[in-house]
Amino acid sequence: MALSMIVYIIAGLGAGIGTGLAGLSAAAVISPMLITFLGFDAYEAVGIALASDVLASAISAYTYGRNKNLDVKNGLIMLCTVLVFTLFGSWAASLVPNTMMGGFSVVMTFLLGVKFIARPVMTTKEVQAGKSPRTKLVQSLACGTVIGFICGFIGAGGGMMMLLILTSVLGYELKTAVGTSVFIMAFTAFTGAASHMVIGGFPDPLALAVCVIATLAGARGSALFANKADPKTLNRITGAVLAVLGLAMMAVKFFG
Repeated sequence: MALSMIVYIIAGLGAGIGTGLAGLSAAAVISPMLITFLGFDAYEAVGIALASDVLASAISAYTYGRNKNLDVKNGLIMLCTVLVFTLFGSWAASLVPNTMMGGFSVVMTFLLGVKFIARPVMTTKEVQAGKSPRTKLVQSLACGTVIGFICGFIGAGGGMMMLLILTSVLGYELKTAVGTSVFIMAFTAFTGAASHMVIGGFPDPLALAVCVIATLAGARGSALFANKADPKTLNRITGAVLAVLGLAMMAVKFFG
């Protein structure tokens, strides 16, 4: 019981920090820890992670929104296309062997971390403000399509893919990218958590409660810090978090 509680708390706090700081999905941290260290069923572990993601993403989005680092209008457009094309991605994934995409998400997490350290995102809000509404609409639809399909196809990496595309393709500065990412994730995580519980039943109540509370606490604290940090420092910390997490997951996946 003591070991279980320690794993729940560490997994939740780690997931919350990743969510509030970098818009990372809690499933990237909680699921592998519950499966690796406590032998949880994979479906149940993902359900707990998604449920933990809902409040953590919501409180993070609220914090970023309070600091004017959230693009609600284009976020809603991307949300709709992400939800639709996740279904197409899931269908496409059913047609190919799972091993084809094995390791993609964890390797990309590490590479994205290195990218933020080596080449910080120093774009300003003026870049987005200078784009026409039509351009923003087309880009949001296109990027939502790509994010949704990839998330459905590989079954993970939603927050990571959104952060990459929002900064590299849409030209968002880092804080607005994270704020918009967690805003979208609050809805997608709720949808995923609800479907997991309907299909697989209610998960372990203690694990769920502790992970949700710890993730919420970690997300709130890291989101408050992120909104006060200067862009270069935030890039480096975000990069370090993603790189360390990517290395840890690669170690578990390929050598565990």
